[in-house]
Amino acid sequence: MTRYAMMAGLALLAGCVGGGDTELEKPKAPGETIRFTAGRCFGACPSYSLRVTPDGSGLLEPEKFTAVPGPTRFAVSMVQYRRLRAALAPYRPATGTAKRIGNGENCTRFATDMPNYGIEWTGNGGKSTRLEFQSGCMDARYGKLRTTIAAIPKMLDIEPMIKPKPAR
Repeated sequence: MTRYAMMAGLALLAGCVGGGDTELEKPKAPGETIRFTAGRCFGACPSYSLRVTPDGSGLLEPEKFTAVPGPTRFAVSMVQYRRLRAALAPYRPATGTAKRIGNGENCTRFATDMPNYGIEWTGNGGKSTRLEFQSGCMDARYGKLRTTIAAIPKMLDIEPMIKPKPAR
């Protein structure tokens, strides 16, 4: 009997720790799920991925230098979702395509050691559109894109989850 109780407890614990909390429910509201990924840099840049749905669900998956230790759910208001969608709209490639902005491709002034960012829009039908941006691209024409990317945590009210607390 004790062995059975121990096995049941371990199974329950495995269910809680497993990857089930890293998936968002498929949205019922019309619109696209937006995934934003902040890559690593040579330094202490927060590295993470987040997803938001038109239903108001959000999930932050930290990788390095964030304030949360693991996948964290958050809520997104309809206003926040629309603001994010509108802010990213000028940079969104044609539906179903991918665009890359990087050194030697469509960028002439480039600084190394900067993080890469990825933005992916996925519709209810599963069709995906993707933008990859090497933030070391310092061309003036991408200044507004850099500003928009930097504003995403504040736009979604998740800055406290992104910025680690200073060591004491």
